[in-house]
Amino acid sequence: MSLPMSPSPFHAILFDLGSTLIFFDGDWDELHPLANQEMTRALQSAGLELDEESFAQAFTTRIEEYFSRRELEYIEYTTAFFLKLLLTEWGFTQVPEEAIQSALKARYAVSQPHWKVEEDTIPTLCTLKEHGYRLGLISNAGDDQDVQTLIDRAGIRSFLDVILVSAALGIRKPNPQIFQLALDRWAIAPSQAAMVGDTLSADILGAKNAGIFSIWITRRVDDPADQGAMDNIQPDATIATLSELPGLLANL
Repeated sequence: MSLPMSPSPFHAILFDLGSTLIFFDGDWDELHPLANQEMTRALQSAGLELDEESFAQAFTTRIEEYFSRRELEYIEYTTAFFLKLLLTEWGFTQVPEEAIQSALKARYAVSQPHWKVEEDTIPTLCTLKEHGYRLGLISNAGDDQDVQTLIDRAGIRSFLDVILVSAALGIRKPNPQIFQLALDRWAIAPSQAAMVGDTLSADILGAKNAGIFSIWITRRVDDPADQGAMDNIQPDATIATLSELPGLLANL
């Protein structure tokens, strides 16, 4: 493993994905129903006799119920899990996996074009790589393939030694186990890594639980609940933009 050229005590930097390296420029309230309609149409094309409006609405309700409580658990339930569960309840118990994956691909194709890479993401990753840092990503998401697609669309895969997605692992940040998996890949101690993310209750709390230096990036923070968490969750450092990160690390 190459060591950083800077005086930073860290050998590796972990990143969140959404609202950290990439940002969303759409309206979720508009796109979620559209995405679920496209998913339902894909299932219809696979031969399932579903009422488009009622099934899409039932799935929207099921997912929203999960979203409202998922931050209380460290377990990740995938979008595929809820789709299969709902299909079973509707009497479709033998749906081919290919049809499930095609439906999910259609669903996420609606939102993927609205994810944009931050202007300073690639320049910052280049700088960190040039200084010898190992780089990794930990993302909370309901679909692994969606995250992999977003990584490729952003053009950042080549910078990342480690990519961990909660949907593929079954655990979510702030579970310290998902952070430990990254440390194990690099065979480094928690004190040799830093985590950069926008969500106090997942990225920052999770890093602190794992003994990793936590860096809160604030430019996309718009969740009042997350702002309120400042009373209980204190990051080790705060930056407004990614371009500030190399300087921060060099001065620690």
